[in-house]
Amino acid sequence: MKVRLIYDIALSLLLARWRQTLVAAIGVTFSITMFIALLSFMGGLNKLLDSLITNRTPHIRLYHQLQPAKVQPAQLYPGFKNAYNFIASIKPKNRQLDIHNSGAVIAALHRDAHVAGVAPRLQAQVFYNVGVTDITGLLNGIDAAAESRLFSFGDYIIAGNAADLSAVTDGIILGKGVADKMLAHIGDVIQVTAGNGTHLQLKVVGFYQSGLQQVDDVESFVAVGTAQKLLGEPGSYITDIEIKLNDIKEAPALAKVYGRLFNVDAIDIQTANSEFETGGNIRTTISYAVGVTLLIVAGFGIYNILNMMIYEKMDSIAILKATGFSGRDVRNIFILIALSIGVIGGGVGLITGFGLSAIIHHVPFNTNALPTVHVYPVDFNPRFYIIASVFSVLTTYMAGYFPSRKASKIDPVVIIRGK
Repeated sequence: MKVRLIYDIALSLLLARWRQTLVAAIGVTFSITMFIALLSFMGGLNKLLDSLITNRTPHIRLYHQLQPAKVQPAQLYPGFKNAYNFIASIKPKNRQLDIHNSGAVIAALHRDAHVAGVAPRLQAQVFYNVGVTDITGLLNGIDAAAESRLFSFGDYIIAGNAADLSAVTDGIILGKGVADKMLAHIGDVIQVTAGNGTHLQLKVVGFYQSGLQQVDDVESFVAVGTAQKLLGEPGSYITDIEIKLNDIKEAPALAKVYGRLFNVDAIDIQTANSEFETGGNIRTTISYAVGVTLLIVAGFGIYNILNMMIYEKMDSIAILKATGFSGRDVRNIFILIALSIGVIGGGVGLITGFGLSAIIHHVPFNTNALPTVHVYPVDFNPRFYIIASVFSVLTTYMAGYFPSRKASKIDPVVIIRGK
């Protein structure tokens, strides 16, 4: 019975100052709306920026790295065992860049339960010959079907088709920047020169655009066999093995295992792109900070309104306490008022936040640098809505708690005597 009575009194106080109540609810609604829209947009942006790298980066890359010899020949001579080595110009040791017995390595990886797929790659420094001018570039020999299936290679081809690398003999997909420099069109035949002096005529079958200008200005793609022919190497010559795992979180540990097992250098995606993860965390932290600040500001608005309400309703509070209502009952009345504002404003904010996010997600966003993106990125993660709901209730509760304590301590005798 008392609960129902407390509810009726709280409702009466809310309606008695409905304009102030409406303003407070609108403040909460605006805060929740902007909180959700900001986090959704920033989450979508983080996913977009990360995908520019992660979509094309293997979870683990096996390769041979050119590096200095750790032990110089002079140090192996017994007579110099206790001597100090003053060699200053240490040269890299003679080490083949291809992966030894690559076929067996790939077969072993296919049998590994942790591995979702494997793609061989052959990288070589080349020159694109344009008349008397040579443009430095990087040629990638790939399995186009595997690259498209595992690393979304086909999504970044803006003209032509990835399958044409296998269908057309000696075909090449040029990076957009390289194609622009060479004024090349699909169907043109260009000449590429390898570091060993071998020339090869290649037919342009497509253009590739990653969204990273430095990549598109140098990289092009051919079939693995075409790259091996250009370099004069046998069919087993592979410089990189790209691995996609079922669980990307296992990459750091498995990279160490594969490196020791196959006697190769191995790098995981987290290590290779740590700066992008750091940037994403910073952007997310800033978004949360701004969103929480908006909710706190809305909470101060509710706090001020309730303080004014208590000041104006001193007589009513005194009468309530004089007629048998305890300080706890009075406190519950004002907390209920604050929570009502928070729940109603927060609920409307969740709806308008989703609506604003949906509107942003349908705004056209077309740029040549990002051929796979056509609208602004938005992440409709339910976590954002749960966090917004919790913060909405918590902020409004705290905004109502302190004024309600003040109201619960009012002495009715003092108020009535003053009147």
